[in-house]
Amino acid sequence: MMSVYRSLVVIAILIGGIYVGQDIIVPLALAFLLAVLLRPVEAFFIRLGLPKVLAISLAVFLAALLLAGLIFLLSIQIADFSNQWPKLKKNINEAYNDGRRWVRREYRLSFWQQDQYIKKAQTQTIENLQKSEALGSITGSLSTLVLLPIYVFLMLYYRSMFIRFSIVLFTDKHKCKVLEILGQIKTIVQSYMVGLLLETAAVATLNSIGLLLLNVQYAILLGVMAAILNLVPYIGGLVATALAVLVTFMNHPDGLTVLGVVGVFVLVQLIDNNFLVPMIVGSKVRINALASIVGVLVGGAMAGLSGMFLSIPAIAILKAICDRVDHLHAWGILLGDESPDDNYKKLKKSLESDQLSETP
Repeated sequence: MMSVYRSLVVIAILIGGIYVGQDIIVPLALAFLLAVLLRPVEAFFIRLGLPKVLAISLAVFLAALLLAGLIFLLSIQIADFSNQWPKLKKNINEAYNDGRRWVRREYRLSFWQQDQYIKKAQTQTIENLQKSEALGSITGSLSTLVLLPIYVFLMLYYRSMFIRFSIVLFTDKHKCKVLEILGQIKTIVQSYMVGLLLETAAVATLNSIGLLLLNVQYAILLGVMAAILNLVPYIGGLVATALAVLVTFMNHPDGLTVLGVVGVFVLVQLIDNNFLVPMIVGSKVRINALASIVGVLVGGAMAGLSGMFLSIPAIAILKAICDRVDHLHAWGILLGDESPDDNYKKLKKSLESDQLSETP
């Protein structure tokens, strides 16, 4: 029982520490994921005979170049999107006026009353943005982008020091178990990150093809943005669908095209959840849906979108540790994704063995 209390206290301290120090911890966690992902690239360059510093620098540079290329392609689409702003503005105004007339007809609110409600909402929104220090958040994100490649470089450079620290931190009798856990964490992170990149590319391709078949404007932009938003589990897909429907409605006000867009995103989500995730992301990240949803919500409450993205690999790493530490094994069962039938069979077998052991 004491071990359970200790575990709960440690978890509470970790959550509190992440919430208080998220500006430091979140970039480090992102850098850790990227460092593990780029480790095979660094090893490849070292096998070619390059010095360690040059190999790490090339790996980080290639990652930055790939990200810059993606941003460049998206910026071309966004520039084309901005050129259509007069047309979009006209459609928005027409939809806005239709909506005002509908509200006046259905709810008996005059245009003047609607204007007062809108002004009040605008004032509250501006006040909330000022309270949330939006400018500070933007500058913080920019500083994170600058520091992230430095963190990744240093984590790769001092990798052996971190491994040695983790081993020396525990007694000799736990050395093998520590090495096993570190190896499992490396496998989980690499499997998750590589699978996530492949899954995102596949989802972006399927989204774009579906929207192109519907002759939706900015199909590639919407498809890629939806795939990127899909990186945020569960919530990202809903946001992507709402954004695509909004943009489609501005350019194609007819209901059939909007329903077609919804159908495309629902179909791609079904394919993603039932085929792409199990096949591409693999069986290394074995977490049940309840733990995933709760983890995403907790991560979002602590660190926003970055916390949502980091929640799944963090839970997977936590499960790997719990499965290999005796007094934490129960938490590993709670996070695992074994089917209810399998859990019931194991519970029944455990109860039967306990009854047999108590029989004189």
